[in-house]
Amino acid sequence: MAENIIIELKNVSKHFDQTYAVDNFNLYVKKGEFITFLGPSGCGKTTTLRMIAGFELPTEGQILLNGEDITLLPPYKRPVNTVFQKYALFPHLDVYNNVAFGLKLKRVPEGSKMRRLTTKEIDKKVKNALKIVDLEEYETRDISTLSGGQQQRIAIARAIVNEPEILLLDEPLGALDLKMRKDMQLELKEMHKKLGITFIYVTHDQEEALTLSDTVVVMKDGMIQQIGTPEDIYNEPKNAFVANFIGESNIYSGTVTGDKKVRFINHTFDCVDEFPKNEKVDVVIRPEDVHITKEGEGMASGKIVSKIFKGIHYEYIMMVGRNELVIVDTRNLEVNKTYGFDIEPDGIHIMKKELTANIYNDAYIDKNNRVVISESAFECDITSLVPGSTLDEDGYVLGPDGVRYDFTDADVIATIGLDKIEILDDDEAGIVRGEIVSIIYKGDHYQLTIRTGEDEDFVLDTEYTYDENDLVGLSVKAEDIKLTLKGEAKKYAKK
Repeated sequence: MAENIIIELKNVSKHFDQTYAVDNFNLYVKKGEFITFLGPSGCGKTTTLRMIAGFELPTEGQILLNGEDITLLPPYKRPVNTVFQKYALFPHLDVYNNVAFGLKLKRVPEGSKMRRLTTKEIDKKVKNALKIVDLEEYETRDISTLSGGQQQRIAIARAIVNEPEILLLDEPLGALDLKMRKDMQLELKEMHKKLGITFIYVTHDQEEALTLSDTVVVMKDGMIQQIGTPEDIYNEPKNAFVANFIGESNIYSGTVTGDKKVRFINHTFDCVDEFPKNEKVDVVIRPEDVHITKEGEGMASGKIVSKIFKGIHYEYIMMVGRNELVIVDTRNLEVNKTYGFDIEPDGIHIMKKELTANIYNDAYIDKNNRVVISESAFECDITSLVPGSTLDEDGYVLGPDGVRYDFTDADVIATIGLDKIEILDDDEAGIVRGEIVSIIYKGDHYQLTIRTGEDEDFVLDTEYTYDENDLVGLSVKAEDIKLTLKGEAKKYAKK
């Protein structure tokens, strides 16, 4: 395996000021592989690509090329070329000279000296590169006369003409329209086969990643969520984020009720995953894994409330009690009619819940007996730190044995349930304000992640609809914040 690895990233992190763009990234890339970094904007995928190219230096960690440390090696000494979303072609040069530009500057060893490439050598390489991108008849064409797809192929030809070991592609199809993007996806796949070199690709387009890649690396907040083949990523997502980001998914909160049995949407289903009894889990059902039956048949039933024709199939929304179930089916079924449905055990994917409550390990108590989370002070029940205690007239905690405690600056762990945070449309209201950075629909409610200006996350469940990037306020009742003291209470006893 080791001799087949071309690039390896070991414990790589990159932070700008106090913000981590990439956090403890570990990955190896095999020679000739087509690997894609996939994730939403701001997840760190382009920063990772730029560190491989040498345009950014890691704050921590190592980057190895064929086993050699290249972490501090400048870009021009790395056997990599990059294709950007903005092609940066030279408008004053024709197609041939755009592709040949780098070769004219290149020097190659000859004995103990370095020499420039001959005109004949350059011509051979340029023509070969243009042949690979199917533009060999376009040598004398003006760049401004080419379509977006043709310009993209010229940018790729300019990158591969130098025969790099690795080709880096940073959202190269982002500027193209939908049809051209799909056509270029197939052409890129074919180019990869012809060249046989390693492609490292960056995109936020899930379909693009699944179409092109041998391996997909799903990223969120600078961290790897899952690495696998497109089939593995789609069929066996590791968590709710991956399931929600890759394709259409029905995601529900469930409970394991027995051996390979899980209860969700008020019904118990057989599954293939083994989890301890009574464990709370996330359940993922792909729309194509639900099979609609006649009313009265199947495992459960619901009413179809919406139908959308998608060309080769219909997309239905079925209400199962208060829960929405998205289904795709080739049949033209009636709306506002009740049907049964079946889900095979291997179509039910059970995942460990990433989060059952917000837990803040760096909270502390201020002089006013409030708990400070993310630089915001929340009212709380300070007496919970000493069982059976009360507050005396001076604001100190009075234990049942008469001992007084001053918990000012005491370090605590604060826990807040997902259903205990109130979200406010007015971002100036509430105790803390933040931006919605993630939305996951869970059948009958939404799970939102709100990030504050201090990069602290608050996750909450709500039935109300919001959009990503909305600014909102947050509030929590004092009795809904559970406190755990770090250390012993006697440390804070007043003498």
